[in-house]
Amino acid sequence: MNDFEGHTSSGMKRPTQPLPQLEQVEMKGMLEWLSAYGADAQGGVTRLLYDQAWCEAQHALAAKMQEKGLAPEFDQSGNLYGTLHGRGMGSEVGKGMEEAPIVTGSHIDTVVHGGKYDGAYGVVAGVLALEYLKKNFGVPKRTLQVVSLCEEEGSRFPFAYWGSRSITGVSGLEEVQHLKDQEGITFAQAIHDAGFGPDSSYRTASQTYGAFIELHIEQGQVLERLGHSIGIVSNIVGQKRFSITVSGVANHAGTTPMAWRKDALAGAAEMITAVRNIALEAGEPLVATVGRITADPGVGNVVTSRAVFSLDIRHIRQESIDRCWHNMLQEFSRIAAEQQLGLNWEEHLSVTPIPMNEQITSDIRDICEVEQLSYMHLPSGAGHDSQIFQPACPTAMIFVPSQDGISHNPLEYTAEEDLMKGFRVLVQLLYKYGYGS
Repeated sequence: MNDFEGHTSSGMKRPTQPLPQLEQVEMKGMLEWLSAYGADAQGGVTRLLYDQAWCEAQHALAAKMQEKGLAPEFDQSGNLYGTLHGRGMGSEVGKGMEEAPIVTGSHIDTVVHGGKYDGAYGVVAGVLALEYLKKNFGVPKRTLQVVSLCEEEGSRFPFAYWGSRSITGVSGLEEVQHLKDQEGITFAQAIHDAGFGPDSSYRTASQTYGAFIELHIEQGQVLERLGHSIGIVSNIVGQKRFSITVSGVANHAGTTPMAWRKDALAGAAEMITAVRNIALEAGEPLVATVGRITADPGVGNVVTSRAVFSLDIRHIRQESIDRCWHNMLQEFSRIAAEQQLGLNWEEHLSVTPIPMNEQITSDIRDICEVEQLSYMHLPSGAGHDSQIFQPACPTAMIFVPSQDGISHNPLEYTAEEDLMKGFRVLVQLLYKYGYGS
């Protein structure tokens, strides 16, 4: 269901709930605490799905949830829930949805050498918001929940949004169990070694949400440059991700004339240049990225026999993504034929552009205006779990500024004042849906 069933609005902004002792919330301290799990030598954080750092972080979060008065629970995928049980009454969020909790949260997996805030902010803010609400307002009418999603980035295995996909039933283990990481470990082995999967004692991942609200750093420069405290996400870009394999023939670097070579790396290099040119010709807001390339045999004096590179294409309109991919594939095929190379490709991800729920975004706007927080509506150029949840339940995203727009980097940073402004909006929204009459 894509709208709040039975939810009506008069268009008038009601005063928000006064929030006592907000300055006592230790947002920065808990973010620093979480960043210690997976802290790396580069000054960043590396927590990959089901690795040791990730496992330690999820279990530490479960203990932290319990300490803060929430009921922690894992599912078979490794998603972690902290629940603040309600009194079972309906709320202004919608009739007929009393049993489905209002959920906030994000993910704790990172890219390699990532930052402290991407994903983690939404999880930490969710835990602290539910603790704050319980401490100051007691038991809610409707169940509230925070989720620490097991995976979003696709950094270890070539498959993103596993946590939200498994919850919504979009994907199951049978689709991903054969995938391998760079060490050759299969997804099935990794989930088993981490103590999850169908053989574990945990419940299945599938769950129904009344709504999903994700608080996140922007990972861009728009809010900071335009001087706004809050970003209300209007829609999230669609994206496609591929692995492109170019096959040639290995041969001696000194005795094989240039014109006679079947050099896979040379062909891949020309294709990567074509990616940039086609994206530039398409114009903004389309973006296309090649972030990884490998070459075999990877020896300095041998012509490359095989090259594999990644491709990521994003836009707010699906037809633009499809057209760009079509043009790139045509150019890849031309280059391969011209250089007598083999060409194969595999699609790992295809997510359509998704608009956020209008009613929740309207409520976020009202809160910002009453709280006198500067805000703007903007699309998200990064993919998020919210785009997986929106087709299954009403979903919205709240952004806070990122310093210099830096993310997926140890230099990722958001000032505590901005973190707390986003937290304030989240608490007011959860109060409205969980405690409202």
